Amino acid sequence: MRDHEDDIQQAGANLAAIGLGDRHYGSIFKRQTEISFPLLIDEERQAYKVAGLKMGSMLHLMRRDNLAARKRAQAGGHRQRRLGKNPFQLGGSFVFGPGNVDLFGHLSQTFGDNAEPVDLIAALG
Repeated sequence: MRDHEDDIQQAGANLAAIGLGDRHYGSIFKRQTEISFPLLIDEERQAYKVAGLKMGSMLHLMRRDNLAARKRAQAGGHRQRRLGKNPFQLGGSFVFGPGNVDLFGHLSQTFGDNAEPVDLIAALG
């Protein structure tokens, strides 16, 4: 999302991330990934549970869609960072509007299953 932050701001929105781990891990992650937007820490996975985000497993590592996502990430210059507190926690992407309105939601089905930035930005329009 770091590469799309300007587009999101031009659409009138702000970007934030929620991560697992503690402040120290968050600080390292933020520095390594060079994100400038806020990184909130959810050590107890409360936001993940409320959002209904799933857990992956060792079997997810062998899924064809996960292998394809890994190849795309590597081709884009991304690399695996230090594993966090719960490496099997799957993520999600959400767009919330004023008045507590859910405009978009994507729950990852496996590792590397991320919402397309164009879809997130389109939800802002």
